[in-house]
Amino acid sequence: MSGKQKDKTEPVIPPHRSGAIEDPRLPLNPYSDDQQPWPGLVEKMQPPPDHGEQSYKGRDRLTGKRALITGGDSGIGRAAAIAFAREGCDVAICYHPDEQSDADRVIALIEAEGRTAVALPADIRDEHAARKVVDDARRQLGGIEVLVLNAGRQQAQDSIADITSEAFDATMKTNIYAPFWMAQQALPHLQKGASIIVTASVNSYAPSGDLLDYAMTKAADKAFAQALAKQLAPRGIRVNAVAPGPFWTALQVSGGQPRDALKDFGADTPLGRAGQPVELAPIYVLLASDEASYITGEVYAATGGSGTG
Repeated sequence: MSGKQKDKTEPVIPPHRSGAIEDPRLPLNPYSDDQQPWPGLVEKMQPPPDHGEQSYKGRDRLTGKRALITGGDSGIGRAAAIAFAREGCDVAICYHPDEQSDADRVIALIEAEGRTAVALPADIRDEHAARKVVDDARRQLGGIEVLVLNAGRQQAQDSIADITSEAFDATMKTNIYAPFWMAQQALPHLQKGASIIVTASVNSYAPSGDLLDYAMTKAADKAFAQALAKQLAPRGIRVNAVAPGPFWTALQVSGGQPRDALKDFGADTPLGRAGQPVELAPIYVLLASDEASYITGEVYAATGGSGTG
């Protein structure tokens, strides 16, 4: 064994992502129960999630497109940003200002693919800030063909009595208001062939008791995508949702899961493990691509076998 110490921030790539015999049941190393203050940083997670930094291979499926991804610094949004860049897309990412160090890494990865990268820190719970993100992304990219409304707030609480009005408002503003404001702001500038992708959740079908307010918002996100798809189909604009199950992201370690649930996170799925963000990237790429030209109003689930109802 080499004496060289492994970089702690380097993603641990499971064999089914690295070219060995595929086994979708194969887990990563046991998860740490270390928790972080909200909003959480990838660089402090153990083991670090695989967003595709090393494992995602592009095939030019989004060449010439320009995308805005909210929550693009970590988790699902980071995986989508890396994949989009490797598929030939210019990418703007929006993220909370406290996540700047994670965002810097994503910007570097996008630029490494020779693509335009735009960093847009903002607290999208504020309407003016949310709308400005869209305007700034459109101006700096020269236009938008793909809008990924992914940023989310998730804070586990055992009882409805423990959810303060302030916390409830923050979840609603992040998960419902911001996607509405941003889609509304982008719409006058979206042309035929554009794609809007909304990140919902398995909680939109099967809500967890300790994620009451989060589950409420994700059910709303699912309905938002399906209703908006019907509105925009006559304009040639597609709208779809993705409904992930348990995925190992910074969201989970910064209040999204109780500490005692982290070590076995995802073990209760039929596949017996949590997903890695990179495993969702192909769904976002498909829905953003012209290959999905007949797909709109759909909800794509990736739940490790738990189903959607």
